[in-house]
Amino acid sequence: MNTSDLIPLADIKADLRIDTDDDDMLVSAKLEAARRHVEAWCGPLEAFTGSVPGDLVEAIRLLTGHLYNNREATYAGQGEVTEIPLGFHDLIGPYRKWEF
Repeated sequence: MNTSDLIPLADIKADLRIDTDDDDMLVSAKLEAARRHVEAWCGPLEAFTGSVPGDLVEAIRLLTGHLYNNREATYAGQGEVTEIPLGFHDLIGPYRKWEF
């Protein structure tokens, strides 16, 4: 299964409000990175019977947007550096593969 089968480039660009093709390669790279990150936590998406859970697709969308809009892992503002919060882990939590 290709990532574009889950989320076509045009759809993620619409989510990000991108109207040009200038950043297509960058957006595609962020989309693939987001998928790999979800799979690192939850296992291969192909392993889900039927269709990929919508929560995981939304996690990929959320992380893609985060990676595109925040090119750094932290935000420096008002004299301190803080981590940018996400709902990513809340979305993938029920599908996470726990290793003990």
